[in-house]
Amino acid sequence: MNGIQKKIWTLAAIVLFIMVVIWILLTYYNQKTQNQYNDILQRYLLMNEVTSASQQAVTALYNYLLAPTHVNLEQVNLSKEQVRKAKFEVFHLRNMDNDFALTNYMNLIDSFIETTDRSLLFQSEKETEDSNKAFLEASRISKYISEITLTLLDTDLKTYDRFYRGIIEQSEGLNKLGIWLLLLITFLLLLFTYWFSISITRPVLKLTQAAKELSKGRFDLQIEVESNDEIAFLAKMFDRMRININNLISEIQQTAQLENELQQNKLLLQESQLRSLQSQINPHFLFNTLNTLSKKAYLEGSEETSNLLASVAGLLRYNLKRLDRSVALYQEVEVLRQYMDIQKARFADRLRFEEHIEEACLNVQLPGLTFQPIVENAVIHAVEPEEEGGTIWFRVRDGGEMVTIEIEDDGKGMSDQKIKEILEEKSVETEGHSTGIGLSNVIRRLRLFYGREDIIEISSGAGRGTKILLKIPKTRRTETYDQASHRG
Repeated sequence: MNGIQKKIWTLAAIVLFIMVVIWILLTYYNQKTQNQYNDILQRYLLMNEVTSASQQAVTALYNYLLAPTHVNLEQVNLSKEQVRKAKFEVFHLRNMDNDFALTNYMNLIDSFIETTDRSLLFQSEKETEDSNKAFLEASRISKYISEITLTLLDTDLKTYDRFYRGIIEQSEGLNKLGIWLLLLITFLLLLFTYWFSISITRPVLKLTQAAKELSKGRFDLQIEVESNDEIAFLAKMFDRMRININNLISEIQQTAQLENELQQNKLLLQESQLRSLQSQINPHFLFNTLNTLSKKAYLEGSEETSNLLASVAGLLRYNLKRLDRSVALYQEVEVLRQYMDIQKARFADRLRFEEHIEEACLNVQLPGLTFQPIVENAVIHAVEPEEEGGTIWFRVRDGGEMVTIEIEDDGKGMSDQKIKEILEEKSVETEGHSTGIGLSNVIRRLRLFYGREDIIEISSGAGRGTKILLKIPKTRRTETYDQASHRG
C-alpha cells in the first residue's frame, strides 16, 4: 500500500473506531437504563396482576354461588390458577426492603385460595350459609390483597426514588460527558488532520521550492524530503534529475572550455610555426657560413680548425631535423662524437671520453637527439665544475631483445629527490644548453616513442658519479609516438 493512501485509510479507520466506541457506549447505557425501567414496570404489572386475578376469582365464585354450573366452576378454577401463577411471579420480586410485607402478601394469597376452596366445598355439600361466609371472607381477603398491593407499590416507589434520581443525574452526566467527549474527539481529529496535512504539504512545498531554485539555475542544492511515501520517491527522482542536469551542464562547460583551449592552441601553434620558420633563417645561414669557414681553414692548412668547424656544422645540421623523426643508433653515435670533438677542443685534457659500442646494435631506431642532451648534462654537471675535469663513459651492448646503453660519469652525483624529479619528468634544471632539450624531455620522448615507462634507470649518489641506463627495445609501437607527434 502506498504511503499517502495508507495515511488516508489510517485517518478513516481512526474516525470509524471512534464512532463505533461512541455507539457501543451509548447502546450500553441505554440498554442498562431500559432494563432497569423494565424491571420496575414488571414489578408493578405483576402486583397488579395479583389484584386483578383475585378480583376475577371473587367474581367467578360469586357467579358460581348464584348458579352452580359446570361452566362457572371451570371459570372459578381458571381464576385460581391465575392467582397461583401471579403469586409465583411475585415471589421473584422479594428484596431486603419488602421482605416482611411480601411475606404477608404471599400468605394472604394462600389464604384467599384456601377460602375460595372452602367456599366451593361448602357449596358442594349444600351448606349454603357456610359457603356464603367463606365467600365473604374471600372478598375481604381480596380487598386486603388490593390494599397490600398499593402498600407494596408505595414501598417500591420510595425504594426506587433514589434510583430515579440517579437515572436523572446519570443522564445529565452522560450529556456532559458526551459534550466533553465530542470536544475532545474534535480536537484530536483536528490535531491528527493537521499532522496529516502537514506530512503531505510540507514535502510538496519543499519540492516546489526546489523547483524554483532549479528554475533560477541553482543545480548545486541537494533536495531532501523526510517522508516515507510517494513524495519521497518523487523527491529522489527529482534530485537525481538535478544531478544529471548538473553533470550535463558541467560536461558542456568543460567541452566549451576544451574547445576554447583547442582554438587558442591552434592559434599558438600557427604563431609558433611562423616564428619557427623565421628562426630557421639564422641557423641555416650559420650552417652555410660554418661550411665556408671550414673549407677556407682547410685550404689555409689549419686542419684542426677545419675539423672543428665541420663538427659544429654537422651538429648544427643534425639539430635542425624534426624531433619527431626516428633515427638509427649509428646516427646518434656519429653526432655524439662530433659533440665530444667540440667539447674536447674546449676542455682539452680535462675531458676524457671512453666509448664501447657493439656494431650489431647500430641499426636500432630511436628518437633523434637522445644521447647528446644526456652527455651534455654530464659535461655541465660532472666535468665543467671540477678543476681536474672528469671522465664520461658511453657503452652500447646487445641484450637480446633489448639494446642496453650506459652513460656514466665520475662527478659528484645526484640526490634521490633529484633523481625522482627527473624520472617523474618534473625537473626543469637539466635543460640542455645547446639543443634546448632537457633530460626530462628526453625521458618523456623515449617513453612515448617505445610506449613503456621502464625505459630508463638512474643510479647515483653523493660523491660516486651518475649512471644512466637506457633499455632500448629493438621493436617499438610506432603508432603511439607518430600520432602524438603529428598532434604536436
